Amino acid sequence: MTLVFDDLGPRTGAPVILIHGHPFNRSMWAPQTAALTAAGYRVITPDLRGYGDSPVLPGKALLADLADDLAALLAGLGIEQVVVGGVSMGGQIAMEMRLRHPGLVRALVLSDTSPAPETEAGAKLRRETAERLIVEGMRPYAEEVIDKMLAPYNVTGMPEAAARVMAMMCATDPEGAAAAQRGRAERPDYRPLLAGAAEPCLVLVGADDVYTPVSQAQALHALLPHSVLTVVEGAGHLPGVERPEAFNRALLDFLAGL
Repeated sequence: MTLVFDDLGPRTGAPVILIHGHPFNRSMWAPQTAALTAAGYRVITPDLRGYGDSPVLPGKALLADLADDLAALLAGLGIEQVVVGGVSMGGQIAMEMRLRHPGLVRALVLSDTSPAPETEAGAKLRRETAERLIVEGMRPYAEEVIDKMLAPYNVTGMPEAAARVMAMMCATDPEGAAAAQRGRAERPDYRPLLAGAAEPCLVLVGADDVYTPVSQAQALHALLPHSVLTVVEGAGHLPGVERPEAFNRALLDFLAGL
């Protein structure tokens, strides 16, 4: 799998890879890329398989497949150790990278994500959603979830951000999004892995996230032996988009301490 990606900032800077969630693409990280490269970090932002400008493979994309794609990308860039960050599904891919490629992960940044395995009901819903995306396309789904991706008050109060999020969702190939949904239906339990993690970890969550609420982020923080928790006020499921200044401040403070 040959992924499309941006590789920005000084090549001598400490590398950070940022993994987008579903159903987005690498452009969601623009505010973070600007802040990190200005601070001297090397930032890699890929489009996952099936998303953005990367190739689409219909069928099923397991989190293991997505993690292995990223490990291969980093190997091709000659990067032996990296800070791995992700939001939502991207956070789960970050956990999968820690599972499958532990020596590669210098630290973890987990935003608005869950380490728990998929429930039976959740798996059923993901498979049904995958089929729905193929039949209906992305827009009906995007219109249904926009006020869960962003806090409802930000959908109306931040029209530019809402339009950007809607555009990303609607531009996603339904086959690629469906493949990832089928793969996430088989998500494993990352909690035993994380309970023994020696790496530092930053846990971030929007204060008004309904998909992965603050209580879940607190549980994730409690699970990780070397973690810090930042609750981003005035944000839902995508605090890096909704409140980039607060998100970036927490991220830069964390990276400075590594």
